[in-house]
Amino acid sequence: MYRVFEALDELGSIVEEARGVPMTAGCVVPRGDVLELIDDIRDAIPGELDDAQDVLDARDSVLNEAKEHADSMVSSATAEAESLVSHARAEADRLLADAKGQADRMVAEARGHSERMLGEAREEAARLSATAKREFETATSRAQAECDRLVENGNAAYEKAVQEGIKEQQRLVSQNEVVTSARAEATRLIDSAHAEADRMRGECDIYVDAKLAEFEDFLNGTLRSINRGRHQLRTAAGTHDYATR
Repeated sequence: MYRVFEALDELGSIVEEARGVPMTAGCVVPRGDVLELIDDIRDAIPGELDDAQDVLDARDSVLNEAKEHADSMVSSATAEAESLVSHARAEADRLLADAKGQADRMVAEARGHSERMLGEAREEAARLSATAKREFETATSRAQAECDRLVENGNAAYEKAVQEGIKEQQRLVSQNEVVTSARAEATRLIDSAHAEADRMRGECDIYVDAKLAEFEDFLNGTLRSINRGRHQLRTAAGTHDYATR
């Protein structure tokens, strides 16, 4: 192909440098040189065409090989991508299963812990309630017994004082000279007995009120303990719910 272009360039140069014919657009060229160049072109074209065909054939072969290589690479890349996707999906499923198992275990542990705490709180509440009931019954019994004892002592003292007053009154009444003083002394003794009985009843009421106040303080302490236990239970239950979510 190079010789063809070279001959054409030489032919063009000859035409450009040729002497023109007056009054016409023609020119005078050396016939021999022109014919020789034409023969060179005619001789060079078949070989150049063969070379061009060889290039075309080689190009087709290269293109086919490139296409086959590209198809092979695409197939390999597709297979590798599918393998990677499959592996990633399997790994994701495994991680999801592990996470679900871990979450289930954590929920089960939280539920068990919550149930244990609830059971312990119920047992503690029952124990405190039973203790409070026993303390109440004991304090009430002691207070009632003490009250009964004081009332009984007061009544006995009252009766004794009344009897002594009556006896003294009768003795004094039997004596004409001291009737007035006897009545006054008897009245004083009776009033004193009434006052002593009232005093003892008041002491009994004060004692019972003090015992009930002590028991009230104990019940308030028990109630605060129960409220703290309930608060701790609610706090623990809220934490496990957050951990579960």
